[in-house]
Amino acid sequence: MAATLQLNTTKWSLNSNQSDVLIKARHSIIAYISGSLNKFKGSIDMQNNEVEDACIEFNLDVKNQESTLKNIDSPLYINDYLDSNTFPNITFKSTSFQKISSNINFLKGNLTVNNITKTVELDAQLINITVQNGTKTAIFEISGLIKRKDFDLVANAYNHTNGISLGQDITLTANLEFVI
Repeated sequence: MAATLQLNTTKWSLNSNQSDVLIKARHSIIAYISGSLNKFKGSIDMQNNEVEDACIEFNLDVKNQESTLKNIDSPLYINDYLDSNTFPNITFKSTSFQKISSNINFLKGNLTVNNITKTVELDAQLINITVQNGTKTAIFEISGLIKRKDFDLVANAYNHTNGISLGQDITLTANLEFVI
């Protein structure tokens, strides 16, 4: 009789107070327009407390944004890109998580922006798994380049900004803390 190894899947919750997502778009060749989206929810499923088979999911509230570039109207750029009244959320749900080494992983999943869903590949670095005051925490940094045209983010900001043009890619960086 063959023994069966039981896998225990545990759902970890995203601690949005200790997490943030930054979206940057290059403009004017050397500077960046940026805005962070800091109200979101999500979870991660891990088997036997191992990250190898993780499923990561998060939902960003686009309307809750923090502008970090004060001399240029960053909310205008974000709103030029995203119709936040019609599509107030950006969602991501992983479809695969490939562990390369102890802290380097490739995350593939479905990203939905402006009601358009595309498969994207992101880098996911496991920063640390710790236990503090009885709470187990997993910290990830997820990053990648997103093509604006893939999500119909083709606003011509050149006309809105007195000649400042925008790059073709958006850099997405998410610092996510999950707790159990």
